[in-house]
Amino acid sequence: MADSFQEMTEDILSHPLFLQMKDCPHHGGENSLYIHSVDTAKCAYRLARRFGLKEDRVRAVTRAALLHDFFGYDWQSERHRRYMHRYSGWQRIKHMHAFIHGSHAAHRASRVFDLDQRQMDAISSHMFPLASWPKNSEAWLLTLADKMVASKEMGETVGWYVKGWCHKLTPEYRQYKQ
Repeated sequence: MADSFQEMTEDILSHPLFLQMKDCPHHGGENSLYIHSVDTAKCAYRLARRFGLKEDRVRAVTRAALLHDFFGYDWQSERHRRYMHRYSGWQRIKHMHAFIHGSHAAHRASRVFDLDQRQMDAISSHMFPLASWPKNSEAWLLTLADKMVASKEMGETVGWYVKGWCHKLTPEYRQYKQ
């Protein structure tokens, strides 16, 4: 019998390190890394079902999607900025968060959860074309799901900011400013 999304992911969703991601902002607006990861996993799960993947591959891509941003550091922190100042030129670009966080997430996730090589490859390459070429169906589906969810989130974030700007332009605001 086919496992549900909840059955495939309950051990990850309840893990204390994964729950910490609720406090990490992501893609602006009111979004968190936790919400982004869950939405990406749900999207990957639906895509895998729609494309008729076997049950073990549906489970693999769903769990990989849930852990694709499980990198475990604040890339906007002062500590990360200091880390980046070690590098210059091309080396600095190669060490930017967008290029490295997939491999960091794969290594960290494999230490905490039981992942196979296909899942690790999917997590490592989810930032294609900024990361390596996706090597398997799980990697391609994760990459697609992440791009779909991130695009939606960025659109919502732009709307969130535009709404704030428009609010400032209301007659009451203009009258108050004068």
